Amino acid sequence: MSTKKLAAFSFAILAALPASAQEKVLNLYSARHYQTDEALYTNFTKQTGIKINRIEAGENELLERLRNEGVHSPADVFLTVDAARLGKADELGLFAPVTSAYLMQRIPAQLRTDTWFSFSKRARVIVVNKASVNPADVQSYEALADPKLKGKVCVRSGAHPYNLSLGAALLAHHGAQKTEAWASGLVANFARAPKGGDTDQIKAVAAGECGVTIANSYYVARMLRSEKPDDKKVMEAVTIVWPNQKTTGAHINISGAGMLKTAPNKDSAVKFLEYLASDQAQVYFADGNNEWPVVAGVKTSNPGLQAMGDFKADTVKVGALAAKQADVQKIYDRAGWN
Repeated sequence: MSTKKLAAFSFAILAALPASAQEKVLNLYSARHYQTDEALYTNFTKQTGIKINRIEAGENELLERLRNEGVHSPADVFLTVDAARLGKADELGLFAPVTSAYLMQRIPAQLRTDTWFSFSKRARVIVVNKASVNPADVQSYEALADPKLKGKVCVRSGAHPYNLSLGAALLAHHGAQKTEAWASGLVANFARAPKGGDTDQIKAVAAGECGVTIANSYYVARMLRSEKPDDKKVMEAVTIVWPNQKTTGAHINISGAGMLKTAPNKDSAVKFLEYLASDQAQVYFADGNNEWPVVAGVKTSNPGLQAMGDFKADTVKVGALAAKQADVQKIYDRAGWN
């Protein structure tokens, strides 16, 4: 029996057990696939005695599963990356409001909605080839559409949630007309058709295939921390620019979670969400997966993040990023950013 089928079979058994047999349990659907998150789950169980039953899969697969399971779903919490994906779950009516003074106090207002919460942050940074592009020419996302960069920009697909969320932030700041002009200018500057992930873009910049790209900060931090000679060589060839430091600040996206409306273990779900906002869990997010804490004042010791330095962050609400995804996709489609 495959791992996924076995997990589904196990959850089916769980759903059939009497309530007394399900005490101290949390059923988690997670689209985060980071090995370092194991420490999060292990520590939660040690602290609370609540056992975590976990299914990991792609966010689309999990959302489809939740829709198919309906009111009979055994899942208590949905955990994933990117505001767009959490927004999609919200659109489907999957989340329930959570009443928690602790979460309200710990999570900044712009990083939560009425039904889901951010627990870690990552930024969209500009990565520049030192030999072919002057960093002074790319101090903002808007500058990437400047004709002087024609043939120098490489990016991943415009359909990817990371880029859709960036576009949603620009849309919030500039409106539809200027955002579409920016997207068209960006496409005109492509060195090649979009392909690959963020790490592929960084490597393409280092190799001179293009001169500049946009990448999520945790990929950059991961490579800065790497001991592999090839990764070290890549990072020696590039420099990092924190965008829009004199204006709106660098675009921020998140990892987050919400309690499901049909959760059979609501008390466990709230405890888990509150645990993710604890200092200890926030450090796990930062030091384990190169993400910044969302809780102010949490001290971390991640050399990759430290090497990237301090920056001004955009304060657009994550709920607004999620709400504008469809509009941004239409803009990108018209601009030819596929």
